[in-house]
Amino acid sequence: MPGLSVHVVDVTRGLPAQGMAIAVHRLLPERRLLAEGVLSASGVLDHAITNETLPVGVYEVVFQAGAFFAAAGVAQADPPFLGEVPFRFSIADPQQHLHLPLKITPWGFSIWRGA
Repeated sequence: MPGLSVHVVDVTRGLPAQGMAIAVHRLLPERRLLAEGVLSASGVLDHAITNETLPVGVYEVVFQAGAFFAAAGVAQADPPFLGEVPFRFSIADPQQHLHLPLKITPWGFSIWRGA
């Protein structure tokens, strides 16, 4: 099934990143917001883009990491080391599903293309 899904885990606490705000944009031919919201209790963005065929192009997901960790009471630097965390990627085959799992702490993150 084509589409895009996002799943975030707060590695600091070993929990899904419930409540983290994110936004998904298509960047070309012009920046356009496709989806925004907060992650569910399972750390997933529940949005129609998970079942939508997205055209070939360049995209960006912006994770509001600093605000998320502050709201969760996780100790951070002032200002936070990670505030907004943008991730740019391309979709080459609109018929494939693209899954973006993110592991994050206040000090770093790892994201990759999942299945």
